Amino acid sequence: MAEALLESAKVTSKGQVTIPSDVRKQLGIPAGGKIVFVSDGKTVIVANAAVYAMETLQKQMEGAAHEWGIESEDDVAALVREIRSEG
Repeated sequence: MAEALLESAKVTSKGQVTIPSDVRKQLGIPAGGKIVFVSDGKTVIVANAAVYAMETLQKQMEGAAHEWGIESEDDVAALVREIRSEG
């Protein structure tokens, strides 16, 4: 688990915030990188958008391989061959 950080930032009149350097480093956000804000109405989570999207996709796909009968790397290879032959 990542080390907990407590940082603060000032909101400008345009609603802009500079993400502290240590937070950017911990989240792996490069210059020009994208972030996502996730709010439940009380709390806001700031996350690396690419990482958040991948984690969300993984959660949504959890169990799908089993449902499709994919149990091994050989099954994956066979599915890829099948899809390529249809194209």
